[in-house]
Amino acid sequence: MTQTASSQQRGIMMTDSAIKQVMALREKQGRDLCLRVGVRQGGCSGMSYTMDFEDPNNMQPNDEVFDYDGFKVLCDPKSMLYLYGLVLDYSDSMIGGGFQFTNPNASQTCGCGKSFS
Repeated sequence: MTQTASSQQRGIMMTDSAIKQVMALREKQGRDLCLRVGVRQGGCSGMSYTMDFEDPNNMQPNDEVFDYDGFKVLCDPKSMLYLYGLVLDYSDSMIGGGFQFTNPNASQTCGCGKSFS
């Protein structure tokens, strides 16, 4: 896995392949958007990951902001408690492809990889 944009420690890290995929998806939206990553109650392990594009004007003053060469990743402070150190990766393999979350704070992860406890 390769981290991008800076050698400084980041709360949410993205691999080159994840950034490339997010940028391609953002381009299809046709406007300048940032990525919001978070957690919510639910999923087969208790908490599930959330990830969606958001207008930069919706950025909250207490959001954690991670800049990847001008592309911003946002996370609310409550979610950050569960996500600090998260690595977001992307694979285009036919089986098990898509975005993958590697979370050092997860004590248990479900088989689909989209929820944790």
